[in-house]
Amino acid sequence: MQNYTREAILRMAEEEDVEFIRLQFTDMFGTLKNIAIPSSKLEKAMDNRCVIDASSIGGFIRNEEADMYLHPDLSTFTILPWRPQQGKVARFICDIYQEDGTPYKESPRFILNRVAANAAEMGYSLMVNPECEFFLFHTDDNGMPTTTTHEKAGYMDLSPVDLGENARRDMVLTLEEMGYEIESSHHEIAPGQHEIDFQFSDAPETADKVMTFKVAVRTIAKRHGLHATFMPKPKAGVNGSGMHVNMYLMKDGKNIFSDPSDDLGLSHEGYSFLAGIFAHVKGMTALCNPLVNSYKRLAPGFEAPSDITWSSKQRTALVRVQTQRDEGARLELRSPDSSANPYLVFALCLAAGLDGIEKNLQAPKELKENIRKLSREEKENAGIDTLPENLSEALEEFQKDPLMRAVLGDTFTKCYVKAKRKEWESYMEQVSEWEIEQYLYRV
Repeated sequence: MQNYTREAILRMAEEEDVEFIRLQFTDMFGTLKNIAIPSSKLEKAMDNRCVIDASSIGGFIRNEEADMYLHPDLSTFTILPWRPQQGKVARFICDIYQEDGTPYKESPRFILNRVAANAAEMGYSLMVNPECEFFLFHTDDNGMPTTTTHEKAGYMDLSPVDLGENARRDMVLTLEEMGYEIESSHHEIAPGQHEIDFQFSDAPETADKVMTFKVAVRTIAKRHGLHATFMPKPKAGVNGSGMHVNMYLMKDGKNIFSDPSDDLGLSHEGYSFLAGIFAHVKGMTALCNPLVNSYKRLAPGFEAPSDITWSSKQRTALVRVQTQRDEGARLELRSPDSSANPYLVFALCLAAGLDGIEKNLQAPKELKENIRKLSREEKENAGIDTLPENLSEALEEFQKDPLMRAVLGDTFTKCYVKAKRKEWESYMEQVSEWEIEQYLYRV
């Protein structure tokens, strides 16, 4: 993140021949939106005088026609490397304000910044490193996406088996040109599935990076004649795409999750943070897994978690406790998927974890055995709880948890539930090919 001044931005725009500036913001559902302005209006934008009509944007409250003002965050000024090199395009990520000059409280970026500010008052800063997985598929003759891939590569395979290696390399180079510090990239387990990881940074900065990351990945994929999708489960029978959230808390310049005297290297605060996540994870699921399709990924039998367990060794646990030599202890929440809104996911993780610390909650026992083959009833008898099985169940849990409403606000909560209930009802009205194959002939 750069501490740019107005003068520095105006100078860069002139020296780099920037002709257009995109003013970007994220809606309730994690979709990046923008308006484009010519460089002649750059000062107007930095004076917070650019207006949008939010009444037609999904996830904005539509009680009345209301103009919203975009306030560019000057530290997010970036020239987009995939746009023309003559007459370049730059972008700001913006906060949204109402006509009376107050922040729009339903903005996901505002929600995360508010939670982060509350944590800062307690001396805490959440450091995050998401593992964003995605698929690369071919397009048809009309350029429309398919779910076809000609490769059969697996986990960490390389070319010539990994046919997406060149596209992934160009994605990494593009991201580095934009200032990202890339930790690693590799082929994932399913054919056509990939992952790019970047270094830890604080939660608000990381959420901005995730939104830009998705645009860069899709854009570079298209240049290679491919379609990149962050859909959680685009194909049956293979692993879906997750957004594992690796995190730890900083206080006074130290990772307070670390305690060398503990067997796993995790501190008392770390265990309480973990307990806070467990106390609220059912309510969080409607945001961490926001699509009907999300729950196809969470179905038992694949790498994604379906049980509310934690472990230092089991890869299918909901939360993994890890200790890195250079970074100390951290928690990895494995349920969120790549369709989730990162601002909201990080806000809820931080709020839930801090709730655990404030209440001195105790984490359950570590899962040490493999429970994959146990039925749901057997798991319940063993005291092992499970995540919601579908979007409808997740919305019920979301509405039960007072912390969700406290973090997101009444208006956001009502609007989100209404939209997602409509999505679920639309899905339930559909008749799938599976149902036709199963029932048409024999019933």
